[in-house]
Amino acid sequence: MGPWAGFSAALIGSMTARVVKPTDVWTFGVIAEPLGVLACGFLAKGRWKLTVTIYALMLAAYFLHPLGRSLPIWAVLDILLAFVLIYPAAKLSGGLHREDVKSLSLALILISFVGIATDSLARVFLLIPMGFYTFLGWTPEVVNLIFIAGAVDSYVEDVLVVLVSYLVGVPILLALRKYSLFFGAQLGQSEPLHGG
Repeated sequence: MGPWAGFSAALIGSMTARVVKPTDVWTFGVIAEPLGVLACGFLAKGRWKLTVTIYALMLAAYFLHPLGRSLPIWAVLDILLAFVLIYPAAKLSGGLHREDVKSLSLALILISFVGIATDSLARVFLLIPMGFYTFLGWTPEVVNLIFIAGAVDSYVEDVLVVLVSYLVGVPILLALRKYSLFFGAQLGQSEPLHGG
C-alpha cells in the first residue's frame, strides 16, 4: 500500500478497534500501530532517512528522561537492534520484487521486525518521555513492573512477527505476485533505492 495509504489504513483500523473494544491505554495503539506501518511502508520503498530520524528522536528523548535511564537496558534491546537494521532493511527492500525467495524472505523479515519494533518504540516514547505514565497515575515503581512485563511480551511479539512474516508473509507475497495482484506493472522489478 505504501507508507501513507498503509498509515491511513492502520490508523482507521486502530481507531475502529478502540471504539469496538475501548481500554484505558487506547492512545498507545492508535498512535503506535500506524507509525509501525508507516516505517514498513518507507522501508519497502527503500526510504530510510525518516525512519532513522524518528528512531533517533524518540530514543534520545527516552534516554534523556530520568525514568528512561533508570529502566533496564535489556528491555529495549529489540528497539536498539531495529534501529541498527533500518538502513539494511531499506537497502534489501528491492528483494521484495525479486523472484529469489531468499531475498524476499530476508527483506520481509527485516522490514517486519523494524515495523513491530517501531510500534514498541512509539509506545515507550508515549509512556516515558511524553509522560503518559503520570496521566495514567502510575508511579515509577509501577512503570518499572509494567515496562519489564511489556518488554517480555514485546520479545515474544518480535519472534511471532518474524515467524509469521517468513511462514505466511512470503507465500502470500509470492501468490499475489503470481496473480499480479500486488505488484501490478512492476512485477519482478525493483524500485530504485534512494535515501529519502
